[in-house]
Amino acid sequence: MKQFYETYNENEKLATLSRELTWSHNLQIMSCKTDEEREFYLTLSVKTRYSFRELKRQMDSALFERTMLSDITNKLITERGEGLTALRDSYVLEFLDLPEKHKEKDLRKAIVGNLKDFILEFGKDFTFAGEEYRVQVGNRDFFIDLLFYNRELHCLVAIELKIGEFEPEHLGKMEFYLEALDRDIKKPDENPSVGLILCTKKDTAVVEYALSRSLSPALIADYKLRLPDKQILENKLRELTELAENSVAEE
Repeated sequence: MKQFYETYNENEKLATLSRELTWSHNLQIMSCKTDEEREFYLTLSVKTRYSFRELKRQMDSALFERTMLSDITNKLITERGEGLTALRDSYVLEFLDLPEKHKEKDLRKAIVGNLKDFILEFGKDFTFAGEEYRVQVGNRDFFIDLLFYNRELHCLVAIELKIGEFEPEHLGKMEFYLEALDRDIKKPDENPSVGLILCTKKDTAVVEYALSRSLSPALIADYKLRLPDKQILENKLRELTELAENSVAEE
């Protein structure tokens, strides 16, 4: 009986959300394979007021799988700062239309030139604060590739772009930027700044070692210039979920 009421309440919740969306939105979301995935896109569509085109793009980019994978793999890291919960460890930037071989300047300019789509990928609570944002420390000027502000979490978000694989020294530079932002730019009523190092690829072990002793709220993410294979992400999510459930059961 308890399971019946839980199922009923869950179905009622989904029905309530679906009534706030158009028929086209609902039809698209009905193609999801699980109730969890349907609820994810229903909730997100209502919250962010996605257009049908925006919703379809997010589903085509496997946003649900990417978000769930990021939540599982970065659970301990995101506890270091509330602002990190707004970030993921993988992004899809196919809309930039960049060649595989490109420079950091090309990536930055393409992002600024496609801000609407970039913010759709990162989240609609982000607002753009500046490109090559200048911070002054001592008598020297330093420039953060991209600076955003997250309205819901009330914090600055610094993004450093790296063409190539993540290197541990990248984190030291980000920590320096976050310290400068918190001391000189952040307003008293805002939460501590967070950072995202966006690179072409990363070695999971190197990332884990680099972040293990760091107390700074920073996340390492990779980006792809092509839409991902959703089936591969589904399989990976299934495997990680089973491992997590087995670990809890053993405890």
